[in-house]
Amino acid sequence: MHSKWFLELTSATRIPDSKSSVTPLFYCSSVKGLAMTIAYGNHAPTPTRPGGKHKGIIVCWFLGLGSLVSWNSMLTIGDYYYCLFPKYHPSRVLTLVYQPFALGTMAILAYNEAKINTRKRNIAGYILFAASTLMLMVVDLATSGGGGIGPFIGICAIVAAFGVADAHVQGGMVGDMAFMCPEFMQSFFAGLAASGALTYALRLITKALLFLGISIFLEFLCVLLYAYLFPKLPIVKYYRSKAASEGSKTVSADLAAAGIQTPANQEQAADVAKPPERLSNKQLLFQNIDYALDLYLIYVLTLSIFPGFVFENTGKHKLSNKWYPLVLIAMYNVLDLISRYIPLVPSLKLESRNGLLIAVLSRFLLIPAFYFTAKYGDQGWMIFLVSFLGLTNGYLTVCVLTIAPRGYTGPEANALGNLLVLFLLGGIFSGVALDWLWLIGKKKAF
Repeated sequence: MHSKWFLELTSATRIPDSKSSVTPLFYCSSVKGLAMTIAYGNHAPTPTRPGGKHKGIIVCWFLGLGSLVSWNSMLTIGDYYYCLFPKYHPSRVLTLVYQPFALGTMAILAYNEAKINTRKRNIAGYILFAASTLMLMVVDLATSGGGGIGPFIGICAIVAAFGVADAHVQGGMVGDMAFMCPEFMQSFFAGLAASGALTYALRLITKALLFLGISIFLEFLCVLLYAYLFPKLPIVKYYRSKAASEGSKTVSADLAAAGIQTPANQEQAADVAKPPERLSNKQLLFQNIDYALDLYLIYVLTLSIFPGFVFENTGKHKLSNKWYPLVLIAMYNVLDLISRYIPLVPSLKLESRNGLLIAVLSRFLLIPAFYFTAKYGDQGWMIFLVSFLGLTNGYLTVCVLTIAPRGYTGPEANALGNLLVLFLLGGIFSGVALDWLWLIGKKKAF
């Protein structure tokens, strides 16, 4: 029955898309359990989507939370690592170790995204996050919280594993949600921001090992949500089945987990309408180069300031050296989280491509603002600037990632999602490297 269901799905009416002459949308004439209607003549086809959207939004939020909660836990105990390794600039070094592994892995996965089993990719990423966080606890307990070069190298190796896991999860999830409703993408990135706010809240009320344990629990929760609940939501089956009818091979395992079998042999495949040829990665990149640059520049600026500058270059203040960086990072995370919900209000969502680019470039005025505030300002102005940095970071990220995939088929949207995450991680890597420039002229910097 499931094979027949899939064959019906691929008996589709082809509607040319306005974005590209070779990117079609498919509308089924008959789909069991996923009702759709087709209008003929001069009437436009109107799909009727199934339920489960609100559950999907909640699940995506938790999946976003799990994709960064381990790394944010690591950043949260940055003050602890500064006590253990004061000479090694742990906030800057660990972030710099993380990014090459994330970027390199993401480049490989983005190049081969059409051949990769998305289900295995995402589940492997969440499991690696959980295992790496557990190893952080083991290293700390085994060394009894001692410093030295040996434990620091061990922590760097664990951070490298975080980078590999991030590339698996973030690229895989963004590619998967790029051909679904934009609310899923928004919720996922809101969860990313919530991971920072949550870990800093836990840092204020619990000990380091306890909230590392909470992080491990959340990672395993994400494995269960993604493996068993998310693929069975009607709206998720609808979008993945539609992507499969458009030629996507990355969703086959997830459809099988939901009880929907795609044609497995040549005889079945022969009866299926041949999907249209999708745009290449190069064509997709050229069509969306401004969006890719937007994400790159957003994170170049953000990571050139946060978190390294916040820990080491915050200037004069009346708060203790222990709590001041935590207050600044907490403000960044809270505003970053709030700002990711602003685009849900249509009148407040920036959709102009030129407008987005201008807004992104304008953020670079924050560099001199932070420099002079650290040199001459007080903690009030610094808190304001850090809050504004978080506000603009989250808002612009969600605007770009929910607008860019519009109008593409499932396979193209998945590929574009991976490419955009590649540029995002490239921006983070560049920003982390540029963050070291703040140490120029600083006494005892190295």
